[in-house]
Amino acid sequence: MRNLIKWFSRNNVAANFLMVSILAAGISTWVKLKKEIFPETSTSVVAVSVPYPGATPEEVEKGVCIPIEEAIRDLQGVDVMRSTAANSYGVVYVEVSSEFAVRDVLDDMKTRVDAIDNFAENIESPVYEEVLIKNQVLTIAISAETDELTLRGYADRIRDGMLSYVPPKPKTWLDGFLSSIGGVGGVSQVELSGIRPYEISIELSEDAMNAYSVSFDDVTNAVRASSIDLPGGAVRTEAGEILIKTESKRYNAEQFEKISVISRGDGTIVPLSRIANVIDGFEDIDLTSRFNGKNTVTLQVFRVGDEDTLKVAGAARDYLQTVKKELPSDVSVEIWNDNSRFLEGRLNLLKKNAIWGLILVLVILSLFLRPSLAILVTIGIPISFTGAIWMMPVTDISINMISLFAFILVLGIVVDDAIVVGENVYRRMRLGEDPKLASWRGTHEVGVVVIFGVLTTVAAFTPMLGISGVSGKIWRNIPWIVIPTLLFSLIQSKLILPSHLALLKPFKPDQEQNLFSRIQSKISQGMEKFVDKFYRPTLKLALRGRYLVVTIFISLFLISVGLIVGERIKWEFFPEVEAEIISTKIKMVEGVAFKTTSEAVSRVEEAANKLNQQYEKEFGKPLILNMLATVGSQPFKTGFTPITPKGDNLGEVAIELLPASERSVTARQLAAEWRKITGGIPGASEISFQSQSAGSGNAIDLELSGNNFEELLKATELVKRELNNIEGVIDISDSNVLGKRQVSLKSLLPEGESTGLKLSNVGIQMRQAFYGEEVQRLQRGRDEVKVMVRYPKENRVSIDDVEKMKIRTTRGDKVPLSALVKLEEGRSKSVIRRTERLRAIRIAADIDRGNPKANANQARRTLDQTTLSKFSEMFPGIKYEFYGEQKDQAQSMEELKSSSIFALLAVFVLMAIPLGSYIQPTIVMSVIPFGIVGAILGHILMGANISIMSMCGIVALSGVVVNDSLVLVDYVNRHRIKGSSVIEAAWEAGASRFRPIVLTSLTTFAGLSPMLFETDLQAKFLIPMAISLGFGILFATAITLFLVPCVYLLLEDVKSLFFRSDTIERWENKLRSEGAERLASYEDN
Repeated sequence: MRNLIKWFSRNNVAANFLMVSILAAGISTWVKLKKEIFPETSTSVVAVSVPYPGATPEEVEKGVCIPIEEAIRDLQGVDVMRSTAANSYGVVYVEVSSEFAVRDVLDDMKTRVDAIDNFAENIESPVYEEVLIKNQVLTIAISAETDELTLRGYADRIRDGMLSYVPPKPKTWLDGFLSSIGGVGGVSQVELSGIRPYEISIELSEDAMNAYSVSFDDVTNAVRASSIDLPGGAVRTEAGEILIKTESKRYNAEQFEKISVISRGDGTIVPLSRIANVIDGFEDIDLTSRFNGKNTVTLQVFRVGDEDTLKVAGAARDYLQTVKKELPSDVSVEIWNDNSRFLEGRLNLLKKNAIWGLILVLVILSLFLRPSLAILVTIGIPISFTGAIWMMPVTDISINMISLFAFILVLGIVVDDAIVVGENVYRRMRLGEDPKLASWRGTHEVGVVVIFGVLTTVAAFTPMLGISGVSGKIWRNIPWIVIPTLLFSLIQSKLILPSHLALLKPFKPDQEQNLFSRIQSKISQGMEKFVDKFYRPTLKLALRGRYLVVTIFISLFLISVGLIVGERIKWEFFPEVEAEIISTKIKMVEGVAFKTTSEAVSRVEEAANKLNQQYEKEFGKPLILNMLATVGSQPFKTGFTPITPKGDNLGEVAIELLPASERSVTARQLAAEWRKITGGIPGASEISFQSQSAGSGNAIDLELSGNNFEELLKATELVKRELNNIEGVIDISDSNVLGKRQVSLKSLLPEGESTGLKLSNVGIQMRQAFYGEEVQRLQRGRDEVKVMVRYPKENRVSIDDVEKMKIRTTRGDKVPLSALVKLEEGRSKSVIRRTERLRAIRIAADIDRGNPKANANQARRTLDQTTLSKFSEMFPGIKYEFYGEQKDQAQSMEELKSSSIFALLAVFVLMAIPLGSYIQPTIVMSVIPFGIVGAILGHILMGANISIMSMCGIVALSGVVVNDSLVLVDYVNRHRIKGSSVIEAAWEAGASRFRPIVLTSLTTFAGLSPMLFETDLQAKFLIPMAISLGFGILFATAITLFLVPCVYLLLEDVKSLFFRSDTIERWENKLRSEGAERLASYEDN
């Protein structure tokens, strides 16, 4: 290393080529990186889904979910198994163990499921997939006061046009170059939402069927036989091959109406139109959506693969500008929930903070060093940053909020090694040494401690790589930016910086100074005066009273820990990410009419309008930009299952707020006010107000599971009651949703048995009449359309219609259902959830963050003390487990704790090597607990809660704060080598290293200060980590300058108690002898 430093310091061209190569590689990589708000993550979850048309959740559970669970119960790689049974649909999810490849487990699961021979009849083919998190870019709302079919036509037209849209060619070569970089653009995935799927319904008339003596099966067979495309082979003629094909597929109502149901030899033909009403419409469910009060269909635009979020959004906007001109004036096409706008705003926010941090670092360096030296040190920042950017594709890191925050985090740290090198060279130049000689001697002199100082910081950031799960995949962005940045800063400070420092002009104290130089000189003199007049005397006093000083600092640490343990400082696992969407979810009591739910949703809409008017009066502008209301579904619903909840008793209203940078009120505050204005809703069993933001989900997320469903329900109600009694707990809900009223065919009556019918024959006829029989699936453009044969809707509206339905017997006559079968009324489940082959119910609740007494951890402890601790006695067969925030918290903290221990051991080893001692690293590391004191005091000063982000900052702090201590202890050793006493060496080392210690701390704090004092709500969740690192380093500066010398002497005192004076003297002589040889090498040319 010594010769390499010397060679580069004398070969400026080589150093410049190295610098330019790093810069060029980084810049060329930057323009190709994809941009996203949060890092893309995979779930390590695979799923098998099985459609079971017309089946109730209970039937799906028995006929689909349980057979699959039993088939894969002992499959290797299965960590957790869950299943969901809904109407007409079942899905089994498997969380894959980290030791196994997701694709291998999916293949094994497919093999097992395909071998199942006891599936229910009428199921469709299983679909296997790896569950991926979709990257939504924006949502387009197409609204008009028109019918559903017309609105869907506009939506299809816009979707198809957007997918095939080709942006216009760039007008200039510069535009072409700019459009060719920065990732892939264009729109490749668009999905419709808020509207029912297409369906062709053939509704049979009972009277017409009787008149023509036609059965249900006659109609379905005729449709299947007449609507068909069938290849017939080929005829090979002399002129060539001629293909033969039957082509009679029907695609619309008019074509289906012409199908012949009866064709007799006498020429009688009865078309389908005579016995049925063919409706080309939508699936037979109730679902409506309104956007800003108008009927709407929404299009969700997604980013796929390496597509660039901003480019996809740009292509979508460009197309909409074109198509809007072609649509009728009463059709509104609006963009909302635009993640690209959030991304752009947040990226700009972080860039602004980075630029201001860079400026502050440069200003501080310029005030204490020569401007030219300050500039050369600061140049290390872009070199280190571009080096890290160059490595981003290797570590699979994108441009996102977390990675950009990592650059801000390391902004002040990255120049620490360059400051130590530059200041040492500057010191030698002030003593009259030639710049070329001073550049390599000064670099080599501090080379070892600088290298190991950087390595300790690298070690301190590695624990974040040990966090698993989705959280770990997000936070890995920080170390994978910080670590390469620090390593490239080491290359810059050891190889590039010395060659530039060698070009500086020799130091001339008497040369004429300009205004800035005079200011800098005054500051420099002021610092030297401060050291001589204040620091030296105070340090001498502290060294004499070292036992008292150490006791005071230990007391401070214990008090700070007590503040956290005693919960004087509030703890939250994950700081809230400011939301731009607030949604209200409504669940009415079971059995209510769709109209009743619609009225409840309208009431919530009215409350939102009042809220908007209220804040418009106060702030002079509306805070709500758009509002989407849905009845019959909850598209924003998350947490229990990826399946979107649907039902006549479900509703949702989502509002889009002004960007966080343009308002002073938080989404949480608005949600609380919205809740207050809405008040109670008659007939609502649950109503919750949630902000759609990134985080760990609900503050309280508990799952109960067991075989006895009645006991499970009792346990659920007990837990919900206890949660309701805990102050600050809001939005309590559970996943057990009772479905609609149900009529079950239990058994044949004696009259039914006498007809020769089986219960299955009756069930099939019932299914055909009410659910319908699927006769075909058509592909119309991009849409799959079911063709269903069933009774008219007016014959399927009451229990009376069920009882009076005519069942065809084996003799051909028709008898009312109620005369043949025993009927039993009940209530079905809306969704059945299972975990590890047991029925499961998930209970969720949130914390009112506006309530100072609300605390998620305290609420969970209270619940455990009052209820959960007694569960084994009250409900022997019921298990419980926390999920969501608590599970993430326990897992992340445990992993962070384990990896932090290894990191501290690594720091110890990296300290011991350059110091050549097993004892002195403890002196260096003594600053770590007191850096934590600074972090805690910083949270108190800034009014912030301690969170997992704060803890990550504290872990990183442990590697940063030891750097100055390492340099200081190294200089104490140097002075002792030169013959100084221990107390003189400690005193002189503190004074000589005062400038670089203060400078490194100030630059680190300055780099973080724009983020620390950022008022934009978007940056709120990032600030705790900056507080821990910024204030921890600032406080640790005082610790380093006073505590470290005191601890050094304290350990010498301990040594003198256990060893004889002649032994200590022998060690001292050995230290001086070896040290003198090392110091001599620094002066060697």
